[in-house]
Amino acid sequence: MRAVVGTTVIETGALREEDRVAWEVLARGYKAFYRTEVPAEGYEATWHGIRHDPELQGIGAWSDGKLVGIAHYLFHRTFWLDDSCYLQDLFVAESARGQGVARMLIETVAEAARERGAARLYWTTQEGNATARALYDKVASFNGFLRYDYPVTGG
Repeated sequence: MRAVVGTTVIETGALREEDRVAWEVLARGYKAFYRTEVPAEGYEATWHGIRHDPELQGIGAWSDGKLVGIAHYLFHRTFWLDDSCYLQDLFVAESARGQGVARMLIETVAEAARERGAARLYWTTQEGNATARALYDKVASFNGFLRYDYPVTGG
């Protein structure tokens, strides 16, 4: 997908091998925002999965050739619907926010979901993430569900 915003050209598509370093900067920014620690090997494993596991999808957004946004998504079966598409991670560099990058990443994932024939595309965010929610309220519907995490590991 390609768009021109002012004088800036923004393109989205699959992450490439040469994006590895820039991807990790953005992935670390995403994890820092959500105060989630990931060891170095976790980033390596995730990058490997994006590049080699057909179940894990990673896309990027480039502004004038520089990687400024990332999204990770996957498809899964459900009991009541055909395939669903879960947009797990979405992050845009601070310098590129407000330029339509996040919307383009969402639209790129939506196109992949349509091509696959998925019954829905969905994601979660923190309740207090007002900036992201302002966009999400424009492009999607809040269905009222809240997410709870039950610890299944550790003591």
